Amino acid sequence: MQPVQWFFKAVLAGMMISIGAIVLLETINQCGPEFRWVGAILFSIGLYAVVLYGLNLYTGKVGYILENDGEYLVQVLITIVGNFVGCLIMGYLFPIDSTIAMCQSKLGIDLIPALAKGIMCGLLMYIAVDTYKEKGTPLAIFLAVPVFILAGFEHSIADMFYFFSAGMMWSVESLTFIGVILVGNLIGCCLLPAYRLYIEPIGQKDQ
Repeated sequence: MQPVQWFFKAVLAGMMISIGAIVLLETINQCGPEFRWVGAILFSIGLYAVVLYGLNLYTGKVGYILENDGEYLVQVLITIVGNFVGCLIMGYLFPIDSTIAMCQSKLGIDLIPALAKGIMCGLLMYIAVDTYKEKGTPLAIFLAVPVFILAGFEHSIADMFYFFSAGMMWSVESLTFIGVILVGNLIGCCLLPAYRLYIEPIGQKDQ
């Protein structure tokens, strides 16, 4: 697959995740915060569309870097840029006032707790995507996505949309925050693959 194709599939993935973020926000705005759980479930349509159509989403691809070569790493880097552009487009098209307070609250999180929130989200995203790849069922998607939202974990691509929609995209603080979450998502997405590749074989040898 050529880099241009990788890029456009990543742009589409960023737009899909943005749709999930929009429906979450609008559910809260229109129905009240007590219906946040409904929006969290509906958010799942974003990740489901990504895996169904084979789009390139950072949190769907970065967990497989340990078992792939340098070309795959390039694809992941292109994916980040494409996701960024997709969220940028959607943020400009669909500015939502409530994201301003949300983003200000996110910027109040210390970096270590933010990193931890990113790690936990990455772990859940890997479980969701890998279950779909291995078992062909979207069930884990519709479980893992609401869990990460209701638990307050941080998804780097969704955060891109929130900050763009709030008009804070060129803030140094917001870009730093998103960078920390990108790293956290990477670590979280690689936890289970690292176990499979490096820890599990040791146990099998000892048996």
